[in-house]
Amino acid sequence: MLTVGLTGGIGAGKSEVARRFASYGAVLIDSDRIAREVVRPGTEGLAAVVAEFGERVLNPDGTLDRAGLGAIVFADSERLKALNAIVHPLVGRRSAELRQSAGPGDIVVHDVPLLAENGLAARYDQVVVVDVDPTTQLDRLVRLRGMTEHDARARIAAQAGREQRLAVATEVIDNDGPLEALEPQVRAVWERLRALL
Repeated sequence: MLTVGLTGGIGAGKSEVARRFASYGAVLIDSDRIAREVVRPGTEGLAAVVAEFGERVLNPDGTLDRAGLGAIVFADSERLKALNAIVHPLVGRRSAELRQSAGPGDIVVHDVPLLAENGLAARYDQVVVVDVDPTTQLDRLVRLRGMTEHDARARIAAQAGREQRLAVATEVIDNDGPLEALEPQVRAVWERLRALL
């Protein structure tokens, strides 16, 4: 088994790269998806988030108001640390369970948005960074996700800088170009990972 940490800043296109790896046969463990699972109504994660941030982070139906919570934590690094201290151990536990189900000949790709920020690179055999220029990130967040420029800049600032992510990379995929330029790069990285396996 080969374990791969896949990361990139918000708006870099990491999810698209993850989808392509999965289509080639990777076992994909998506930390964002798991992070949503561990704070569903009735979970210990949601109870802990409400205990820390109050009921103001709940929607009327009892689900987590992700946008509201995001507005709080991405504007205050201490509040972000508090949230991460709740969610990351739960995500780590569930990720380990999923990894156990992979076979010895599998490439297990962990889609981890905050890999560099949380010092997780050493957990993986390889680290693939999807890299974009910060101006590209900003453009994608505003144009494609409908964020205000202020919110987009706050989200970018709350994450590791480009240099910090690149410092932990064993492979880099440049996603500043058009979508059609992405496929050959992802395929080439996949072939190198297969060779390592």
